[in-house]
Amino acid sequence: MATNDAIAAAPVVSGTTAAPSKSSSTTGSSTASGTIAGNFQTFLTLLTTQLQNQNPLDPLDTNQFTQQLVQFASVEQQLKANDQLTALVTLQQANQSTQALAFVGKTAVVDGSTATLTNAQATWDLSLPSSSDLTVNISNAAGQTVYTGKYSASAGNNQPFSWNGKGSDGTQWPDGAYTLTATAVDGSGGPVAVTTQVQGVISSVDLTLQPPLLSIGNQTYTVSQIKRIVN
Repeated sequence: MATNDAIAAAPVVSGTTAAPSKSSSTTGSSTASGTIAGNFQTFLTLLTTQLQNQNPLDPLDTNQFTQQLVQFASVEQQLKANDQLTALVTLQQANQSTQALAFVGKTAVVDGSTATLTNAQATWDLSLPSSSDLTVNISNAAGQTVYTGKYSASAGNNQPFSWNGKGSDGTQWPDGAYTLTATAVDGSGGPVAVTTQVQGVISSVDLTLQPPLLSIGNQTYTVSQIKRIVN
């Protein structure tokens, strides 16, 4: 009787001698679905229990047994792969945070046209594919044009353009965000594409976000948006 009770209490699959009660079947199903994905040892326990309680007159089919072994191996490999991926993500996040902290206090260059005027000094970097006549317009946060100038520009990348905060009429404008718009034409009057970048001191970094955000003036950027660091 003790042997029969043990068999009846065990999870039953194809080839076992007795069928479990409805409540036992429900409990076994919920346990398997809830823990196999988190602990492959449960899967192995179910497999060995199945072997111990199979009917000698109707043993488990070898093909089915092989398939279950393959399933066990697949579950184990997938869980180990998930653990390794989680570890890689954690390492990457830690590396991003360390990298971001190293930028604090440095002057960085990013794509953009809005720079911060600080202590009567704002700087943009201009890139032109060919020599051209350049027209620069600078507007404040309200969209008002405060400065307009014309220059002869040579071809080249990352050419600094500095503004001292004085308007076209000589008015000294206060510190704040200003946007530069540049247009250029070549010697024959054809348009020349101008790309702009801004630079500023990285004042802080927010490590609560992924990826971390660097603060330059009143704007934030990711590490991947930093084009270069200048002295």
